[in-house]
Amino acid sequence: MKAKAAPDQKPLVIVVDDSVSILNSTKRLIRSFGFRPESFASANEFFGSKLINECACLILDVRMPCVDGLELQRRLAETHPHIPIVFFTAHGSNEEQERAMTAGAVAFLRKPVTSEVLFHAIQNALRQNHRKSNEG
Repeated sequence: MKAKAAPDQKPLVIVVDDSVSILNSTKRLIRSFGFRPESFASANEFFGSKLINECACLILDVRMPCVDGLELQRRLAETHPHIPIVFFTAHGSNEEQERAMTAGAVAFLRKPVTSEVLFHAIQNALRQNHRKSNEG
């Protein structure tokens, strides 16, 4: 299940979730897939980061304090529309899923998910990112 990329060209996969345990475990899993993981505990922290410009895939929780995942998705559509988003949530409603997918999310996964499901969602997001990069 490893991604094929040279060590210095590993795609940056960023996780934004307000749960420290989710951030840590998901980062380890992403690293085991062969990607370069990074994490942020809030949408504002991510949005203000310089890493936003390197982000190849964003794994995003829906429900977070202050700025939720759907609001971050809306903001990114205006400023960084090339970043593919995989929502990864324990509390997402059908309405939130519909909003996320209509706005262009690659996947809407409900926790817990298997590592294989998450890996395939990231792969799909990276393919989407590659297509958008080649179009621009």
